Amino acid sequence: MSIKATEMKKGMVVKVDESPCLILDYQHVKLGKGGAVLQTKLKNVIDGTIINRRIRSEETLEQVFMERHPYEYLYSAGADHVFMHKENYEQITLDDELFADGKRFCKPNTDVELQFYDGKPLAVLLPNSVELEVADTPPKIKGATATNQYKKAILETGSEVMVPPFVESGELIRIDTRTGEYLERVKK
Repeated sequence: MSIKATEMKKGMVVKVDESPCLILDYQHVKLGKGGAVLQTKLKNVIDGTIINRRIRSEETLEQVFMERHPYEYLYSAGADHVFMHKENYEQITLDDELFADGKRFCKPNTDVELQFYDGKPLAVLLPNSVELEVADTPPKIKGATATNQYKKAILETGSEVMVPPFVESGELIRIDTRTGEYLERVKK
């Protein structure tokens, strides 16, 4: 299936130079005189090499379809992360590189999808949003009413996120896993 370059997303696999490549990151860049391009960071699925490539926004790419299976994140031990298949209960261990942003947003028992190519795991697909508890954040400053004044908060997974001043330690918040941004408070 062909897609426009502007439709690409992280975690998608496309053919580049006749090789399937996983999109690790991309950035839309407007050049001075010419048209816009997408500066991409790709990982060759077959040999694991990292490729930095500029793709014109009007180009079309061929999307490679991957197998997706439902898994549950169980736990981490150092750089190893253990997942269990939701249907046959088989466990698989992945490294930090494949788990990627999952370290920031996944706590034990989080449902995820694993993407496979020829039986080899390629990427962990996180849910669009997760609910995490704020482990630590500075107290609210009385009288600070300026809008868009965010503060740092450390989540139960150890990652940092910027939150509005009214969010306090111990509260449950929803985070967008695609951008890493605060979405809203969650009622317990």
